[in-house]
Amino acid sequence: MDKLNGAIGIQSKPGRYGGTYAQSDIAFEFASWISAEFRLYLIKDYQRLKSDESSHLNLEWNLNRELSKVNYQIHTDAIKSHLITKKLDKSAIGFKYATEADRLNMALFGLTAKDWKINNPNLHGNIRDNANVYQLLVLSNLESLNSEFIKDGKDSAWRTDKLNQVAKDQMEVLLKNKKYELESKFNNRLQ
Repeated sequence: MDKLNGAIGIQSKPGRYGGTYAQSDIAFEFASWISAEFRLYLIKDYQRLKSDESSHLNLEWNLNRELSKVNYQIHTDAIKSHLITKKLDKSAIGFKYATEADRLNMALFGLTAKDWKINNPNLHGNIRDNANVYQLLVLSNLESLNSEFIKDGKDSAWRTDKLNQVAKDQMEVLLKNKKYELESKFNNRLQ
């Protein structure tokens, strides 16, 4: 018994229903010391669990990235229908699409795609390819909102302010929930 914390790591009971009981980490270490086969099994199982966890996160990310791409189509259709005029030449049209994409990037990430690329020369892909699951979810929401704002004829300054506020609010909620989720997982492991 640990005198400082009052914790019991190993407990031995004689007689009927007796035996030696140990906290799981101690039992694993003891069994690993006795059996190399058990140690290998434990390592392999741990690696499998980490791999499963990683593939689950990749699936979530891929799903959110695809959702973001679908909503981007909705976004570009709104731009095409409501902001692109016959007076614009090809380069002006491209600039209009890029400006609206960067409006979303600024609202969520705080920088344009070009600035992100300059700041992250060693990363592959673009700002959205390197976003986390929460950012992709919020980005998808922003694309839908901006398309509606464009259809409603809201001016660019109003849309920028509103999208930025929505991005802050949604990220705050998602990260707060993530914090509680992590604390809950941690507390469950301690019990």
